[in-house]
Amino acid sequence: MDNFIRYIKATRAEMRHVSWPTQRQTIIYAALVIAISVLVSVFIFIFDQLFITGLGFIGISL
Repeated sequence: MDNFIRYIKATRAEMRHVSWPTQRQTIIYAALVIAISVLVSVFIFIFDQLFITGLGFIGISL
C-alpha cells in the first residue's frame, strides 16, 4: 500500500509540471484534427474509386 501512495504522490507532483493548453488552443487543435481526418478520408476515397475504375478497365471486377 505504501508503494501505491508514493506512486499517487509522484503522479500528482508530475501533473503540476504539465503545461496545459488553453480552451481556445484545445478547440483549434480539435478542429484541425477533424479537418485533417476529413481530408485524408476524402483523399483515400478518391484513390479507391480510381483504383476500382482502373481495375474495371482491365476486366477485373470486385
